[in-house]
Amino acid sequence: MGIVSWIILGLVAGAIAKLLLPGRDPGGFIITTLIGVAGSFVGGWLSATVLHRPVAKHFFDLATWGSAIVGALVLLIAYRLLFGNSRD
Repeated sequence: MGIVSWIILGLVAGAIAKLLLPGRDPGGFIITTLIGVAGSFVGGWLSATVLHRPVAKHFFDLATWGSAIVGALVLLIAYRLLFGNSRD
């Protein structure tokens, strides 16, 4: 997958992570989207290094999507823990 595919995957993974973890985020929509993109990269990296499951070369692989969504969830939770719910 190319970099554009990872960015698109990250945008969708960030949106799914936001749906799974509702609430107000300290950074708003743009930061949440960037966290989704970073989460897809982190999830793919963890999948390849820790789980020894390399990322598939095609866009519609369930393991790739799962790792991207989990990575986005982990980063979103960490972001909320670090910066709190400052948008009340």
